[in-house]
Amino acid sequence: MGKFPEGFLWGGATAANQLEGGYLEDGKGLSVPDMIKGGTVSTPRVITSTVHEGEYYPSHVAIDHYHRWKEDIALFAEMGFTCYRLSINWGRIFPNGDDAEPNQAGIEFYRGIFEECRAHGIEPLVTLSHYELPYHLAKEYGGWINRKLIDLFVRYAELCFTEYRGLVKLWLTFNEINCLCAPFGNVMGGGILPPGDNVPLAYGDPHAMAWDDPSKRYQALHHQFVASALAVQAAHRIDPANKVGCMIASRAVYPYCCRPEDVLLAQDTVRMATYYCGDVHVRGAYPRWAPRFWRDHGIEFVREPGDDAVLAAGPVDFFSFSYYKSSTVTTDPSVPIAGGNVFYDDAKNPYLEVSDWGWAIDPKGLRWLLNELSDRYQCPLMVVENGLGAADTVEKDGSIHDPYRIDYLRDHIEQMAEAIDDGVDLMGYTMWGPIDLVSAGTGEMKKRYGFIYVDKNNDGTGDLHRARKDSFYWYKKVIASNGEELG
Repeated sequence: MGKFPEGFLWGGATAANQLEGGYLEDGKGLSVPDMIKGGTVSTPRVITSTVHEGEYYPSHVAIDHYHRWKEDIALFAEMGFTCYRLSINWGRIFPNGDDAEPNQAGIEFYRGIFEECRAHGIEPLVTLSHYELPYHLAKEYGGWINRKLIDLFVRYAELCFTEYRGLVKLWLTFNEINCLCAPFGNVMGGGILPPGDNVPLAYGDPHAMAWDDPSKRYQALHHQFVASALAVQAAHRIDPANKVGCMIASRAVYPYCCRPEDVLLAQDTVRMATYYCGDVHVRGAYPRWAPRFWRDHGIEFVREPGDDAVLAAGPVDFFSFSYYKSSTVTTDPSVPIAGGNVFYDDAKNPYLEVSDWGWAIDPKGLRWLLNELSDRYQCPLMVVENGLGAADTVEKDGSIHDPYRIDYLRDHIEQMAEAIDDGVDLMGYTMWGPIDLVSAGTGEMKKRYGFIYVDKNNDGTGDLHRARKDSFYWYKKVIASNGEELG
């Protein structure tokens, strides 16, 4: 097994809408997640057109990081974090997204967090857009299908680069931007709102999918590409020390068997799962096979004169991605489909175990993916989300034993080391999420990822106290040994 390089970035990753709370405090405006209520695997989340009084919206309090951030960062520092990936909620900076002036209280809130990270020797890695579009931009502009959002985003990004110059030098533009390639990316990724009230957001739900328009999704995605490229250029202009990455939801994709139809389907799937967006971000142009994809799927969208030049001029400095699972695909309708909260019509892979939520556990798939990405893009890579959602048990003495989480992370870290030995330029690892937070997919608290337990239940009850799990102490040893002590 290879060794991790000196200066490798170790830490964890969160998103503002899943942990901050304080959803209307100190001048913050509504964001799209603030309009999404309830939800478990068996009772899908729904989006409302107004906030329904007396009903449970998970993001409104989340885990109250807004009032507890010093305590939480101190716990990250105790583990030895050298990097912390977090997001800025656009609505804290510009409450409506198009305000004439920014909200100074929001600017200062994040400044305090970045200064606290620096005081603990933690490098902030900041995502500018992590499913936190101001609701006003979704409702009044139609979300990212409106080209006006490009200028609004760039203005927001430029303000962040200017205000936090010297505090933040690692940035990501859009979280899992490729979610717009699938129908469930409509709302969270694109801010494209459904008609009506109480609309389900579950992947595959006929009511949730009925209003989907692929052309609108790919138009929104194109606008985000242009906005990202312009933001990269602005970041470099405002502070040459800035490094900006993309963030892609990635997974290893296998054919179910060696039938040529399955092999071709796996090739097409990984292209759209990773390479469609990755090529635009890193190579500065749509892949050669994109026109046929658009034609075959009846996708039409507008590319203004000059857009291609903007994309070519704004490639990212590094490629970051999330990896939780692999997918197995087949054209054979008789093959059983994986169950649980998996988001894709994956075939059951007989060689892999699955998580409590049905996600295939595949550490070696991470090594495969790292090598594929390294060969294709030949730039630094970073794993910025990877973790195991599981139901934890608090013992009578308050301890939380989570060997399953340790096993999952150990196995993935071992495969990262193997990829480094293969020659992959891997700059860091921020697992998801170091502290229990609200699930983006289901709205649950029961689906826990953290090294730090938060006392909160699916219905919002709980006193929010923090507690260290066994994995907390394990990860502390991993970081202190730079990945050598994994036992």
